[in-house]
Amino acid sequence: MGLRERRKQQTRQAISDIATGMFAARGFEEVTIAEVAEAAGVAKMTVTNYFPRKEDLVFDRAEAVVGHLAAVVAARAPGESMLAAVRRDYAEAVARADVTLGLSSPAFARMIRDSPVLTSRGLDMLNEREQALGDVIAAEAGTDGPQQRLVAALLASVHRVLYAEASRRSLAGEPRAQICAALGAAADGAFDLLEPALGDYGVRPA
Repeated sequence: MGLRERRKQQTRQAISDIATGMFAARGFEEVTIAEVAEAAGVAKMTVTNYFPRKEDLVFDRAEAVVGHLAAVVAARAPGESMLAAVRRDYAEAVARADVTLGLSSPAFARMIRDSPVLTSRGLDMLNEREQALGDVIAAEAGTDGPQQRLVAALLASVHRVLYAEASRRSLAGEPRAQICAALGAAADGAFDLLEPALGDYGVRPA
């Protein structure tokens, strides 16, 4: 990555961090883009160039989140099923306390809960992630039907349910390490439930 691109990414992250802090303190709907721009020391147009929608300032990793499960399944190892790949990846994310699992401060979790716009966008991202995963499964199968979409829905369901659980625990003020331990245990149980149906589905040839 060149210096110019690094500076652009640093500027983008700085704007997002400042905006998220303001939203958490005052409420998402109560803060304007102009106020974010002023606090960040940039022009309003700079903010909208980086973040076309206001909610993008909060969900600044949306693109990566939406495409992640699809990428995991597409890159699974020879001999690995789709379920095994998703299970392995989730365990790795818990081990590094990845914030995209729903780990957040109580203030951030309240901000999402209290904003209809942010709540709606969060649900849209979950649906888009499932859609992207289904697209990869369908492309690999050579057909796009209910079976492929059901497999995607089942694989994505663990992340969807446990994201809500992580948010609930964050709102309650539980320590991050405690939440991670709970997510790890819950994930094991959830993936075990899926194992009889999907354990042999989509095993990549050796």
